[in-house]
Amino acid sequence: MKSSLTNALDRLDDALSKLEGAAEARLEREEGLNEAAAEIQRMGADRARLAESLDNSESRAQRLEHVNREVSRRLVDAMEAIRGVLDRETAR
Repeated sequence: MKSSLTNALDRLDDALSKLEGAAEARLEREEGLNEAAAEIQRMGADRARLAESLDNSESRAQRLEHVNREVSRRLVDAMEAIRGVLDRETAR
């Protein structure tokens, strides 16, 4: 038969093993949380970069649209001027 001291030491050993296991599990969870937090920070930085890129692209698209309208207006003006010259030439 085991003595009560041996039983107490066995229970203490079991309790310490469980405590070590719980501590390791907690450290693993914290590591996972730290990795998740780092990933969230990376995603936030990516989002900010993508938002800036989108803003720049939208601004460029607006400038191109404005230039396109101006070019179209000038082409219409040029075609009307050419048509006027041709009409005067054919009227002679």
